[in-house]
Amino acid sequence: MKSVTFRQLRVFTEVAKHLSFSRAAENLHLTPPAVTMQVKELEGHVGLPLFERQGKQVQLTMGGEYLLVYAKRLMSTLKDAENVMARFKRVETGVLTIGLLSTAGYFLPSLLARFRAEHPGVDVRLDVTRDLTKLLDRLHSNEIDLAVMGRPPREYALRAEPFAGHPMVFVCPPGHPLLSVGHPPIEALVHHPLIARELGSEVRHALDNYLREHRLAPRLAMEIPSNETIKASIMAGLGIGFLSLHAVAAELRGGQLQIIEFEDTPVMRTWNLVREASKVLSPAAEAFRYLMLEHGDALISEQVSKLLGAEPLPLPLPLPLPS
Repeated sequence: MKSVTFRQLRVFTEVAKHLSFSRAAENLHLTPPAVTMQVKELEGHVGLPLFERQGKQVQLTMGGEYLLVYAKRLMSTLKDAENVMARFKRVETGVLTIGLLSTAGYFLPSLLARFRAEHPGVDVRLDVTRDLTKLLDRLHSNEIDLAVMGRPPREYALRAEPFAGHPMVFVCPPGHPLLSVGHPPIEALVHHPLIARELGSEVRHALDNYLREHRLAPRLAMEIPSNETIKASIMAGLGIGFLSLHAVAAELRGGQLQIIEFEDTPVMRTWNLVREASKVLSPAAEAFRYLMLEHGDALISEQVSKLLGAEPLPLPLPLPLPS
């Protein structure tokens, strides 16, 4: 395998990621025959088939699965080396890949627009997922440089730096009986159906903690993995919802939804900028990190306030300073 090239490994990992030669060719800006040739050359060096092809279906062989583990390690090490060299040269060019959970998609694009305006030489790419486990796996394999999420699980070797408050609220359609009470007691929640995000999501985790702290077990009417579907269900009168304020700001401004001011709400969490603890950031990633830590909270608060048509929201608790 001494003649294996990084180009061949890059093509191989891309095909393995999508299980598609045509999709890999599209992402790598190559022709499908060129991708096929690179994989065949790699298979020749390895001496084993790496993919099984049945019509349009592509699957990794057992040998391919094992090689993929080492290929990812090599590609990750090469990327770290490129970042270190870039820091010596102090350049801000190349590709910056930001991973994020879908809820962050309501505010992050405006921050990225400001970053692009200040750093036009950087090609910024977003990797959006609803699955926290997938996001963490992509961080670990160095497929993304930084991730925007809530506090990550402690069992992962990650560095998390809080940069903004993440308020979550109970919402209902206009005219709901609870709105006439003003500040209804939290116990009233058990008398109304509740619509929640799916297990494993950041918002669901915050909801479950809140209910546990108040020793409540309301009737869970629906679990839905989509903020947009939850909002539509609430507006249709199917129940009360619990969502990130970022996700419902536009509907609150438009009057389609209203906040129920239960006790101890909004439920506050923090948005964090997360990376592998041992990762060396490129100059572009460092510049994005600086923008988020120094200005992220103010920019997000201003954005949400514009959507709500109100003054910036005060946070109940001060954010911890980044270490």
